[in-house]
Amino acid sequence: MKVLIVGSGGREHAIAWKVAQSEKVDKIYCAPGNAGIEEYAECVNIGAMEFDKLVAFAKEKEIDLTVIGMDDPLVGGVVDAFEEAGLRVFGPRKNAAILEGSKAFSKDLMKKYGIPTAAYENFDDPEAALEYLETAKFPIVLKADGLALGKGVLICNTLEEAKDGVKTIMLDKQFGASGNRMVIEEFMTGREVSVLSFVDGKTIRTMTSAQDHKRAGDGDTGLNTGGMGTFSPSPFYTKEVDEFCEKYIYQATVDAMAAEGRTFKGIIFFGLMLTEDGPKVLEYNARFGDPETQVVLPRMKTDLVEVFEACIDGTLDQIDLEFEDNAAVCVVLASEGYPVRYEKGFVISGLDQFKGKEGYYVFHAGTKKTDKGIVTNGGRVLGVTATGADLKAARANAYEAIHWVDFEGKYYRHDIGKAIDEA
Repeated sequence: MKVLIVGSGGREHAIAWKVAQSEKVDKIYCAPGNAGIEEYAECVNIGAMEFDKLVAFAKEKEIDLTVIGMDDPLVGGVVDAFEEAGLRVFGPRKNAAILEGSKAFSKDLMKKYGIPTAAYENFDDPEAALEYLETAKFPIVLKADGLALGKGVLICNTLEEAKDGVKTIMLDKQFGASGNRMVIEEFMTGREVSVLSFVDGKTIRTMTSAQDHKRAGDGDTGLNTGGMGTFSPSPFYTKEVDEFCEKYIYQATVDAMAAEGRTFKGIIFFGLMLTEDGPKVLEYNARFGDPETQVVLPRMKTDLVEVFEACIDGTLDQIDLEFEDNAAVCVVLASEGYPVRYEKGFVISGLDQFKGKEGYYVFHAGTKKTDKGIVTNGGRVLGVTATGADLKAARANAYEAIHWVDFEGKYYRHDIGKAIDEA
């Protein structure tokens, strides 16, 4: 079969790499792709938001299955466009992708159906938000309602910081139209855990757990980013936590969406906080996480294409989802200055070092092929992933492998997975 993957980051590289292993697949295309994805797919110069062009391409090439990697096109309704054209596509429709597209919607959904989450209020009016903050408990969390590349969340320790945060989100519109509405919620403490899942509208199958590192600097300092690294599985995601989430969060979310007439087919990413009062939902995403995908898929034994098809066909209950009994760590190599200002166009050396080394992977996030060779083309440039018998071994392997590649301004955190030592 022929598969089209939509997206251009490390997540899509990991998806392409995994799809290429399926015996069902003869040919892969990626729109728009990147320099690393070219190893597995023919990259085509169509943007992820160019729905008409994507549909026309899929028809022209007789694509059997399209996989949407990114959040923007899902929230924008790309799946609806493909389905209306009679094409098979993996991902939630627009009315279901709102689970990620609007934090206010997802918080209201959780409140209505009794799914554990932080206490909150939604605001359309900045003056009302400022008035609410006068009597609030600190620290407190401000969230832009819409998509903001993982950066639209501000943790405010004082009233002054919170007032500045309202200005940043709602008045200065630092996150664009995403800040037209804002969620103010209680600050939760505990361990963060990410759990990705496949959903076919009624059945849910969770993948192995992972933990992301959002802040730019060591020790969780600096600005929020799209993710500086991750590890899988989380030692804090115990059997007891899993049983609680299965009972009160996972299936409850799928059922709630169905009850709202928003049947969800695709990936639900559960961002969880393990609080003293039990696990609570921090956020939902409606697609594979980035960089969580880069540690989850290398551990997955099941044919990914079979799972995609089962989600579309409503037969996920027949799939036995299996993962290796090992661990994986991904360290993101970023451009110096990310997530604010950074330069592009630096030649990357050493990529060939990963060829033929089992258990070591380099997933391209922001790269481009030029006459000079493969160069940097984004804030997050590469995700270096390594597996190991356990988390400590995987971490040691990943930090060994980051030295195989180099480019000017290479920046990374030194403490990805350090929480493993405290488990």
